[in-house]
Amino acid sequence: MRIELLGQSQSLQGPELPAILVVDDEEVIRNLCAKALSDYRVVEAENGRGALELLDHECFDLILVDVMMPVMNGLDLLMQIKERDPDQLVIIMTGYADKEIILRALKADADDFIQKPLNLLQLKSTIDKALEKRLLRQELQQIKRLDRLKAEFLGLISHKLRTPTTVLSLFIQNLASGAVATDSPEFPAAVVAMREEADYLAYLIQDLLTYSTVILQEQKPKLAWADLREIALTTLAEKRQAAAERGVSLINTLQGVWPRLALDRRRMAFAISALLDNAIKFTPRGGQVILSGEILDDELQLVIRDTGIGIPAEELPRVFEKFYQIDPTHAGQVRGFGLGLFYARQFVQDHGGAMTLESLLDVGTTVTITLPRRSLSN
Repeated sequence: MRIELLGQSQSLQGPELPAILVVDDEEVIRNLCAKALSDYRVVEAENGRGALELLDHECFDLILVDVMMPVMNGLDLLMQIKERDPDQLVIIMTGYADKEIILRALKADADDFIQKPLNLLQLKSTIDKALEKRLLRQELQQIKRLDRLKAEFLGLISHKLRTPTTVLSLFIQNLASGAVATDSPEFPAAVVAMREEADYLAYLIQDLLTYSTVILQEQKPKLAWADLREIALTTLAEKRQAAAERGVSLINTLQGVWPRLALDRRRMAFAISALLDNAIKFTPRGGQVILSGEILDDELQLVIRDTGIGIPAEELPRVFEKFYQIDPTHAGQVRGFGLGLFYARQFVQDHGGAMTLESLLDVGTTVTITLPRRSLSN
């Protein structure tokens, strides 16, 4: 496959063709199907048991199943496949016009039927149409999912923006009415509170712009050859002022020259930024946030560790949930949208990587990003 990398290209593996699993005990039928489906990647199994073994290790876009087979017949295989994945496309091949067989297959959610002896043009057309229908169904589901996400997000925005705008509005009203005079003892503290709310409002708006452009539009990753260490150090430098204002020290221990990977720089920077924001937010004055990493034979590890308040054990399973926010003071006024960790992990996973989190109360939290050395460049 040739992946365009922002003005340059890199020759990679061949294109990902849709994968078809042909299950038939007759080799001649399997060969005919493979010949007719040359536009797809065809994998063959001679019985149902062999097909299930393949499904334990590989995913297929569509499965073509003969009804009459030894070891396990096609209808039993169909039911087991649908139990595993109700959305899996399965087309039944049968030389029988038996209404009972067709009815059983329909009850087991067969997606279509092809009569034997096979008409190769009809076979190709049936499979093409089935895959097109599935693609349209997936697109419709994606649209519905985005609509739900937007509705949830708009509700969250209205809730989160209400507090800072209310505080600012009340302060301005008090100034306008003379309730707070500029020479009164309360004025300096009020100005500080007003500035904090204005800064928080700007922070929310910046996050909102990020989420609307990168997340709600569901853009595909834009890959370019990049240095993960350089991205991490740039993001760390952007956090130094915020950390200094909270009395938190940022420490970098990243060493050496790191290999370049095919990365979406913006999404990877978002992930690192979200982790640093959390570490700074939950680390008390005088604490530290340490950025470190390691180059291994087949992967890179980026580690962000803080000496903060930690996360209760019962909350650890939920930290990556969408909109979930830890509220250590139980005040119900946690700042932010509760989407940082969710999308940070998602963006890392989009690169074939993983994110793990470990935490102890009053000790701190450690988050590790692991990326394969080949990343999406393979």
